[in-house]
Amino acid sequence: MKILKFGGTSVGSHDAIRAMLDVCASTYIDQKPFIAVVSAQSGVTNQLQSMARLAADGDEAYIDLLKELEKRHFSYIEQNLKGQHQSNAFLSIKKMLNDLEDILYGVSLLRECSKRAMDYIISHGERLNATLLTFLAQDKGLPASFFDTRDIIKTDSKHGYATVDFETTNQNIKRVFSDFKGIGIATGFIASNQRGITTTLGRGGSDYTASILGAGMDADVIEIWTDVNGVMTADPRKVKDAYSLPSLSYEEAMELSHFGAKVIYPPTLKPAFQKKIPICIRNTFNPAFPGTLINDRSETIQDEIVKGLTSINDIHLINIQGAGMVGVSGTSARVFDALGKSEINVVMITQASSEHTICLAVNPEHSEAAKSALEKHFKYELADGTLDPIIVEPNHSIIALIGDQMRNHPGIAGKMFSALAVNGVNIRAIAQGSSERNISVVIEQKQVVRGLNALHDRFFMKDTQTINMFMVGQGLVGKSLLQQMQDQHEYLKEHRRIKLNIVGLINRSKMVIHPDGIPIDQWKSFLENSLETADLESFIDKMKGINMPNTVFIDNTANVAIVDYYEDILQSNVHIVTPNKMATSSTYEVYTRLKQLATDKNILFLYETNVGAGLPVISTLRDLIQSGDEVLKIEGVFSGTLSYIFNKYNAEQSLASIVKQAQDLGYTEPDPREDLSGNDVARKLLILSREAGHALEADDIEMTPLLSEACMNAESVSAFYDLLENEEPHFAGLYRNAHSNHKKLRVIASLENGKAKVELKACEESSPFYGLNGSDNMIAYTTRRYNEQPLVVRGPGAGADVTAAGVFSDIIRTSKR
Repeated sequence: MKILKFGGTSVGSHDAIRAMLDVCASTYIDQKPFIAVVSAQSGVTNQLQSMARLAADGDEAYIDLLKELEKRHFSYIEQNLKGQHQSNAFLSIKKMLNDLEDILYGVSLLRECSKRAMDYIISHGERLNATLLTFLAQDKGLPASFFDTRDIIKTDSKHGYATVDFETTNQNIKRVFSDFKGIGIATGFIASNQRGITTTLGRGGSDYTASILGAGMDADVIEIWTDVNGVMTADPRKVKDAYSLPSLSYEEAMELSHFGAKVIYPPTLKPAFQKKIPICIRNTFNPAFPGTLINDRSETIQDEIVKGLTSINDIHLINIQGAGMVGVSGTSARVFDALGKSEINVVMITQASSEHTICLAVNPEHSEAAKSALEKHFKYELADGTLDPIIVEPNHSIIALIGDQMRNHPGIAGKMFSALAVNGVNIRAIAQGSSERNISVVIEQKQVVRGLNALHDRFFMKDTQTINMFMVGQGLVGKSLLQQMQDQHEYLKEHRRIKLNIVGLINRSKMVIHPDGIPIDQWKSFLENSLETADLESFIDKMKGINMPNTVFIDNTANVAIVDYYEDILQSNVHIVTPNKMATSSTYEVYTRLKQLATDKNILFLYETNVGAGLPVISTLRDLIQSGDEVLKIEGVFSGTLSYIFNKYNAEQSLASIVKQAQDLGYTEPDPREDLSGNDVARKLLILSREAGHALEADDIEMTPLLSEACMNAESVSAFYDLLENEEPHFAGLYRNAHSNHKKLRVIASLENGKAKVELKACEESSPFYGLNGSDNMIAYTTRRYNEQPLVVRGPGAGADVTAAGVFSDIIRTSKR
C-alpha cells in the first residue's frame, strides 16, 4: 500500500486538479491500491474561518463568502464533469453546502462560534474537495472511492488540536482498508471523537492524516505532493541558486522544519518516523522529478556535509545579564520555569561560559509576555541591581546549518563564521547541540538574505564564488569590460569556479536592476528597454537594500560626484573597484578614511587602474613594501599621451602638429590642454606617493609647467593651437639641445626623499626611459633590493581595453575574499 497526500496548492486550480489526477492515474497504472489524502482547496480553510467569524458577529457578509465557495466548486463540476457524474456531484456538493449554511445560520443566531462549531465548519473544506475529486477521478475511469476520515481516525475532544487515540484508530484502519482495492480519496486534517463529534488535527493536519494512515497500514512509502521539487538546500525565494536535495534523514528533516523549512511539518509525521516508513516529497506539477526521500538514514553525496540551510525571520532576542548570575546555581532553571509557566516557547538559548549572560530567542508575539514573566520572577534581583534591566531586541533572524555528517567533520563552524564575516554579517548569538547536527546563529533580520546566500555559496555551490556586480558607466571602458566578461565568463565558471552576476547597470540616462542577474550578452537591451530613469542615489540605495553577498560596486567613470558615495558603499560591506582616480587623489584625509574603512570592514577598495591602466603598478609597489623592501625612489612616465607626443617630436614637425595628430588618433582629451597641463600625471604621482607611505596633498607636488600661461588660458582649442605654434622655437631648442647630448625628452614624474615633482626632462642613454617608444608608460622603482638596477614596469598605460582588463582583474580578486 502507498499513501499519497496532496496539499492545497496541488488541488487549488483546474490545472492543479488535472495534474493531481494524472499523478493518481500513473500511480495506479500497475493496479496496486493506494490512498490519496487531500486537503481543502487553497484558501478555502481561511474562507471558512472568515465565514464563521462573520456569522458570530452577526455580519451577513458570510452569505456572500458562502456563495463564492459554492460558485468555486460548482464551476469545477460544470467544466469537468458530464452526465450522471455531474448530476451526482452537484447533488452531493449542494447537500454539504446546505448543511454548512444551516450551521452558519445557527452561529449567527447565537452570536457565538465555539471551537467545536469551528471544527465542524472548517471540516467542510476537506469534505467538499475529497467528494469533488472522487467524482472527477471516477469520470477519468479510475476506481475511486470517497473516505471520510472522521469514521476512521478517533481523537479526544480537544477541538482545534485533537490528540489521536491510536489504538482505536489503528483498529479502524485495518478494518476499513484490509481488503481495499482501488483508489481511496480520503479527507485530510479531520477526525472525530468517540461520540462522532468532528475534531481537527491542527497545523499540518493533512500530513498527519497521511502519516496516521500509512503507519496503521505499514505502508511502503508516504508521498507528500506539493508545488516544489522536494526539500531545497535553502528557501528559493531568498537564494536563487537553491536546489533540491535527493535525500534527508528524519532528524535532518526535523531540524530543517524547526528552523523554517515549510515543505513538511515533521511532528505530524511522527507515526511514520516511528515505523521507519520512507517519506517522499514530490512536485505535483513536475511528477518526473524524483523529489526528496526522507528516511532513517540519508545518503551523503561526497563533499556534501551540510544538507540544508534555513532561517526563521522576525525573532526577538531577550538578554538577561548581571553580576548576580555569576556562580549562582539554578538561574537557567528559574528562567525556564518562568517561561514554562507562561507557556512561552523558546526558539533558541545560549549562555556565556562566564555565567554572566543568558540570551533567549523567542517569537515576536511572545516577547512582551516573556519579558513580563522574567521581570516578575526576578523582581528582587532586578530591584537590588544584581540583574540588569531585561532587554528585548526586535528585528533579528536565525540562520541554521543542518546535516548529520557535520559532527564527523571539523571546521564547519569556522567556515560558517568566516563566510558571514567576510560579507559583513555580524553574529549576535550562537548555539550548537551536542549532536553537532545543527549550528544556529542569530543575526540582524536585514542581513538574512545576504547571510543565506553567502553560506549557500560556501557550502552548496562546490566552492563556486558568485560576484554580484553593480556597474556605473558603460562608456569606452565599461563597454570593453562587459565584452571581456562575456568572452570569459564560461571559462571562469568552469576553471576558476567564479560566477559573474551583473545585478545593476546605470548610465547617464537610464538604470536597470535585476536581483536574479542580467545576462551578460543582453546587458545593452536590458538597459535600453528599462523604464527607470538614472538616479545614482536610488541605484545605490537599491543595491544596499538587495544586500547580496560579495557585492562589487564598479565605477567606470571619472566623475568626482560619485566619490561622495564611496564611504556609504563601503559602510554597507560592498567592495569598490574603480579606474576613477578622483577618490585616491582627493585630500589625504579622504584617501586614508576610505582605505581604513575598507580594512575595518574586511572588504576591498581596489584601484589598480588609477595609475597604469592594466599595468601592475600599485600592486607591485605594495608587494615590495609588504615584503620588507624600502622604496628609495619612484620615477615614471605616467601619461601615454605625453609619451606619444615626445616620442614623435623631432623638431622637423612642430609640437602643435604632433599634438594635433595625437588628438586625431584619440590619444588626447577633446581639449589637449587637459593632458599637457600635467595634472593627470600629478594625480597619479600623488597616488603612488601615498601608497609608498607619504602623507602628501596635491599642492605638495612640484609642477614645472610644459606650456605658457597664454597657451593654457587660450579662449578656444583652435586659439590654443595658434599660440602653441608661436612657442615652437622654445620646444625646438629643448629638443636640439637634448639630441646633441644624446638625450631624449620625457615628461617624468618622480618621488625621492618625500619630495614629488613633475617635469619635462632630458633623459640620458643610461636612463630606463631613454628607449621608451610609442605611447607606452614606464614606472621604475629604485629600492634597497633593486638599487643598482631599478625594477621596471612597462607597457600600454592607457586605452579602453587595457584599462578594462585591469578593472576586470580587480573584480576577480574580490572572489578570493
